[in-house]
Amino acid sequence: MHSLDLPMALTFMVVAATIVLYALERIAIETVAVGAVVALMVIFSIFPNEAVTPAGLLSGFANPALITVICLLIIGQGLFQTDALEKTAKIIVQWTRGRSLLATAPVLLIVGVLSAFLNNTPVVVMFLPILSAVAATMGRSPARVLMPLSFIAILGGMTTLIGSSTNLLVANVANQATDVRLTFFSFTPIGVLLAGVGAIYVLFVMPRILTARKTMAEEMQGSSGKQFIAQINITYEHPLVGTESVSGMFPTLKDMTVRLVQRGEKPILPPFENVILQPGDTVIVAATRTALANALSAKKPLLDGEGGTPSETPNDAPPPSSGQMTLAEVVVAPASRLMGRTLLQSGFHAETGCMVMGIQRRSRMPRMAMNDIRLEAGDVLLVAGSAAQIARLRGNRDVLLLDWSQAEVPRKRYAPRALIIFLTVLGLAATGLVPIVVAAVSGTFAMIISGCLNSRQALRAIDSRIFMLIGSSMAGALALEASGGAEYLATSLVILLEGSPPGVMLSAIYLIVAILTNFLSNNAAAVLFTPIVIGIANQVGASPEAFLVCLIFAANSSFATPIGYQTNLIVMGPGHYRFSDFLKAGTPLVIILWLTFSLVAPWYYSL
Repeated sequence: MHSLDLPMALTFMVVAATIVLYALERIAIETVAVGAVVALMVIFSIFPNEAVTPAGLLSGFANPALITVICLLIIGQGLFQTDALEKTAKIIVQWTRGRSLLATAPVLLIVGVLSAFLNNTPVVVMFLPILSAVAATMGRSPARVLMPLSFIAILGGMTTLIGSSTNLLVANVANQATDVRLTFFSFTPIGVLLAGVGAIYVLFVMPRILTARKTMAEEMQGSSGKQFIAQINITYEHPLVGTESVSGMFPTLKDMTVRLVQRGEKPILPPFENVILQPGDTVIVAATRTALANALSAKKPLLDGEGGTPSETPNDAPPPSSGQMTLAEVVVAPASRLMGRTLLQSGFHAETGCMVMGIQRRSRMPRMAMNDIRLEAGDVLLVAGSAAQIARLRGNRDVLLLDWSQAEVPRKRYAPRALIIFLTVLGLAATGLVPIVVAAVSGTFAMIISGCLNSRQALRAIDSRIFMLIGSSMAGALALEASGGAEYLATSLVILLEGSPPGVMLSAIYLIVAILTNFLSNNAAAVLFTPIVIGIANQVGASPEAFLVCLIFAANSSFATPIGYQTNLIVMGPGHYRFSDFLKAGTPLVIILWLTFSLVAPWYYSL
């Protein structure tokens, strides 16, 4: 056994300080992570250790697991950018009639079952965009469903021998060192019991604990359901030609409020009875930004920009296609040259290259064609253009660009490509035909080269917190193992438990391993403790199986930190979680599983 020396003590201090600072969140996670790596490099420069070199401490930032997580996030961004799973989400919501628990609980239970037989990571990758889309369709924060997704996958992986690589690792070591042969369903009965107890907490309690956080842009955009006045010009090729009103409304435009149909000189006002839209009609609607974006990005767009009037063409660039379009909001500035003018009179399109998709006026909603509205100071214009054209609006003195409002229009026409790429990556990862890192990197490249994402959108999907967390945690795990710190903790446990009843030993082992597995990798904790628990079982004259199964469950109890397991890191960015969210929601689950196992295992294994 290693004695507690100075490098080991300093390593413990760095790891403990890092965890505390992560939890307090008073300093950025990225800063704390870099500080931890720097501290470890300094410690092992002063106290050299062949197993802990600067290159080794930095190797976590190029680890295949890190590359895999980042690439999977980019692939998920490709699905989001193309709205590839929108229909799936709507079907689920319709089946469950909009009840949040009915919509998410069956999906999560399916995830748990699949995770018992497949690698957890591709299962979470497959269902993450589906659950995100369901949450968005229901107007709920993804934070309520994505951490439960990761936790359910981990719980499902605890129930069979192949549910997790940790399970197989412990079984292989035990096979070599003992006569215990863990089979596929050896620990399934007690595993299902633990997973069931954990699932009750995850499904019914955890969503109430989680804080629904959004980015600043999402908070600003979601703070009001403000309506823009927009107009749809019905041309001969328009998809609305022949649409008939039903019960005074137009079902095709269910996300919009039709305020006026202008037919030549004749205005037709609601309620609309027996009105059939025909070429030459102008339909004036009030709609949210989301509804207008969907109308613009559909395979057959309902909107074509600038009120559907092609009379103005920008001199510097053609209007971007819907696949490259960015939406933003601008406010008509005081003393703007646009004041008192209509859109056609203003020359806004010709000057900026941006198309006005809608007008929002705080004081009243005018019932007239959008091109007839004379602009006033304070009017909000919803504009569409390329990213460069939108960026140039910052220098325009007539309008004030609201930077937070910028967002790309979903590239729905690329949705089939994105789905094919996603399913291919999933199939390759699940079947093991190629390593998951190869499948993930290839999928990322395919998303970009096929046009589902551009490089800027792909880079934006990379969460710097995840990058720094993984790199730093791997440096800490290396330092703990190489300095003897992890072995010191394990052997101290043996000495502490000497003479205790087997049931107490099982409970203590579970708790210690469950704590360590949230800061080391699951596999590292399993490898470290497998020979120790076999030794403890031999000392007390008990069957090693109970202790090995205890180790499997405890090493899988990686719920309290995002660095505890790869699926936690995958959901961290899309769910906008903080380190403290995992501590707050995951720690009770670890305690629940520990207490359940401590009560059931001695009876189950007759100890």
